[in-house]
Amino acid sequence: MARKQQRRRPRFPVNGWLVLDKPLTLTSNDALGQLKRIFHPEKVGHAGTLDPLATGCLPIAFGEATKTVPHVMDGRKVYRFEVTWGTQTTSDDAEGEAVKTSDVRPTSDEIQAVLPDFRGRIEQTPPIFSAIKVDGNRAYDLAREGEDVKLEPRVIEVHRLDLVECPDQDRAIFEAECGKGTYVRALARDLGERLGTCGYVTDLRRLLVGPFGEEQMVTLDELRAAKDAMAVECAEGEEPPLQNPLENAELMEAIKPVEIALHELQELRISPDAAARVKRGNSILLRGADAPIGPEEIYVISGGKLIAFGEVAKGEFKPRRVFNL
Repeated sequence: MARKQQRRRPRFPVNGWLVLDKPLTLTSNDALGQLKRIFHPEKVGHAGTLDPLATGCLPIAFGEATKTVPHVMDGRKVYRFEVTWGTQTTSDDAEGEAVKTSDVRPTSDEIQAVLPDFRGRIEQTPPIFSAIKVDGNRAYDLAREGEDVKLEPRVIEVHRLDLVECPDQDRAIFEAECGKGTYVRALARDLGERLGTCGYVTDLRRLLVGPFGEEQMVTLDELRAAKDAMAVECAEGEEPPLQNPLENAELMEAIKPVEIALHELQELRISPDAAARVKRGNSILLRGADAPIGPEEIYVISGGKLIAFGEVAKGEFKPRRVFNL
C-alpha cells in the first residue's frame, strides 16, 4: 500500500533582518527553529552564534538578507559580562566543571591596572568548548568526548574593555567592544590568570552586533503575541490555517530592511536601465559628479529598492551579490 504523501506546508518570502533578544538557556539554533515556526520563511539564518548561557543581540537574516550576513558578522560586537573570581571551569563559563580554584580576590585597582594589556590587537587562545574545527571536528565535540584539545592562539582586536563595577569581592562586571573571533569567556579566563587567580563568566549579554543594538531587539514572547493576535479560531480538532506573516503588520514591524547590514558602505542610486543591467550580473559605468571612482565597495539602489552590492574600480561598478526584492 502506497504511503500517503505528506503535504508540504507553504513558505513565505520574508526578506530583511530581525534582531532577536535571545533568552537564557536557549541555543541559537533552537531560537532559529522557533522563529521558523512563527514566520515560515523561505530562507533564514543567524549572524553569529550566542552561547546557551548568553542573552541578547542575535541578528536573524530572512530571505535576501542572508546574502549580507558576512557584513554583520564582521562588524564590531559589544558585550557586558560578569566574571566570578576564584574558580576556573572546563568551558570558562558556568556550563563547565570546576578544574581549578584560588583564594585570591583582585581589588578594583588591581583589575584596572591590567586592563590595558587586554586592549588593542592581542593574542587569545579560544576555549576548548568552542565551535572551532580541529581536523574536521568541532572542538566542543572533542572536548565532550574527553579528548585532549589543543587550540592555537590567534590575534584578535579588543577596541574597548572597561570595568563597570565590582558588586562584591568575588565578582566584577565588564563591558567589552571587540572584533570578529573574540571569545569573552577567554578574556575572563586570561584576566584571572593575569591577576594571580582564576575566573569564569557567570553572566553574559551581547548588546550590539554591527548595526544592530538593544533598541531594535524583540523577544520571542513579543513575536508569539503578535502572531496569536491574528490567529483564526477553528473548530475543535481542526488544524488552524497557516498564517501569512506578510499580512501581519505587527509581526512585520520587527523586520528591518536588508540594506541595514550594509550601513558602512556608500549608497548610490542608479537608473532603472542601469538596475536592469546589474540584475543580469553586468557591470555598469557610473556617471555624475558624485559617482565614486574606487576602489571601494558600495551598494546600489533603484526605485527605493536594493539592487546589489559590489566593487567600484575606475568608475565601473561590478556587482558581487544581486538581490531579488
